[in-house]
Amino acid sequence: MPIKILADQLISQIAAGEVVERPASVVKELVENSLDAGARQIEVDIGQGGLALIRVRDDGAGIARGELPLAVQRHATSKIASLGDLERVASLGFRGEALPSILSVSRFSLTSRTAADEHAWRVAGDGLLASPKPEPAAYPQGTTIEVRDLFFNTPARRKFMRADSTEFRHINQLLGRIALARYDVAFRLTHNDRRVLDLPAVSDAARERRIAELTDAEFLGNALYLDETRQGFRLWGWIALPSFSRPLADLQHLYVNGRMVRDKLLAHALRRAYADVLHGTRFPAYVLYLELDPAAVDVNVHPAKAEVRFRESSKIHDFLFGAVHQAIRRVRPDPAQHHQVSFASPVAAQQAKIPYETAARPQFFSLSEAATPKYRDAESASPFGSAMAPGSQKLGQAIGQLLGVYIVAQNENGLVLVDMHAAHERVLYERFKKQLTEGGVPAQNLLMPFTVSVAEDEADEAERRQAELSRFGFVLDRSGPQTLTVRALPPLLAGEDIVSLLRDWLGGVTERQGAAHFSEPLDAQHRVLADMACRAAIKANHALTLQEMDALLRDMEQTELANQCNHGRPTWVQVEMAQLDRLFLRGR
Repeated sequence: MPIKILADQLISQIAAGEVVERPASVVKELVENSLDAGARQIEVDIGQGGLALIRVRDDGAGIARGELPLAVQRHATSKIASLGDLERVASLGFRGEALPSILSVSRFSLTSRTAADEHAWRVAGDGLLASPKPEPAAYPQGTTIEVRDLFFNTPARRKFMRADSTEFRHINQLLGRIALARYDVAFRLTHNDRRVLDLPAVSDAARERRIAELTDAEFLGNALYLDETRQGFRLWGWIALPSFSRPLADLQHLYVNGRMVRDKLLAHALRRAYADVLHGTRFPAYVLYLELDPAAVDVNVHPAKAEVRFRESSKIHDFLFGAVHQAIRRVRPDPAQHHQVSFASPVAAQQAKIPYETAARPQFFSLSEAATPKYRDAESASPFGSAMAPGSQKLGQAIGQLLGVYIVAQNENGLVLVDMHAAHERVLYERFKKQLTEGGVPAQNLLMPFTVSVAEDEADEAERRQAELSRFGFVLDRSGPQTLTVRALPPLLAGEDIVSLLRDWLGGVTERQGAAHFSEPLDAQHRVLADMACRAAIKANHALTLQEMDALLRDMEQTELANQCNHGRPTWVQVEMAQLDRLFLRGR
């Protein structure tokens, strides 16, 4: 076949394949154009999921009569004029391909009026502009674009569309995400003449009202507000407490300079910020806004402008991770910030599908006043009522132990239940992390060193990494081709199954070809510390004295991230007095 120039309409239809994926893509392009035009009120009318009708009306600046034919020509735009403009894009739409692409696959009309015009002007066409000469029309200042019979002339594309309800759901979700970026704009959405969204413009002080309407109703009640500026970057918005994690990544809204984006770099930074407090099957929730110099981000890397590229990606990643991670770490156990127990929904924990540590439990475990502490920090911790003021004792005072698993305490709000293993695990994990950064986990020499039999390649690995192992409190040397001699251990691991612990670590290192080396990045080191903390923490059926229980409560109050264990499970719950009163029908 000979080489030839493609027809203009075919070129536009090919471009439409990149820009117009589905009806929601059309809505995105048209609404973003309205925002760029300074609109303060945008109405979107949808028919049959957008395949029959998409109409977007705004009160923006409008398009002058002489520019209307240009608006539907490819590569025509009012938003960039030079390479310098392209390198500092501040508008949402700028490529000059959206309108001609939409026109090429629909029955299209554009009506607009500027403040200087006496009346509005209109251009229209089915796949192609019917006439380059605009016709007069009656319309107030602003613009209306009407798209009917989407993909009428590309039936192969149309047959890939989903059901009307599915396509409209995409439009509804999209408009909600856009509305979260522009609180100062009113949005209305109808589908088949039925009003679905009616969002008035709100001030900055009232923007939480819009967030509550467009996200989960309980999100803001379980979220932290942050606003941090550093190195020319600003991050502000709301991040959910780890206890408000989700089974799906359905409440994750991130905007870069007001543009909603999908970016693996930013998603990784946020996921990593929650790594110590979420179970692997759960997802964090957030509504966040990242602001930076437009020259520091390239938005011209995707036809639909859904992806971006940063010029200093590592700095952006570290800033985002640090801001969110530190905000989470500042949270301490506090009934005022804690998700309360709901007796009205006994299946909530089951629906969350978070694994729970099952253990054989006795029918009852009475309090023990044994001389040897089971909580290993009790000897150095202060008893209840002394180092700390009563008002700072958020978790209250221990009153007993339930079935060898839970600490029962009372505070000014009511009843507190603490999973003692999960809580102690977090306390130890944070302590180990601190020790590692300060030089290493302390080791205690053994009066009787012992040997461990391992595979030869595991012994090779241990010999190579003696210095690194010592930073974790393990002093050992190779005493044979398949034998290690352990000479010192972290004191808290005395009495634990050190043989299986070392085999797990060394076996994992060799199987994964070094992926979990002790000298690997911080995440890998923390996995080792988490394993140590889990093994050293109080086990089920260990009787504790009241002093030991109080010591653990005080440590929790002073420990970062103490609301969740290392696997993302909650460490404690609050039962309010009002809830207890309802259970017993008090006051009725």
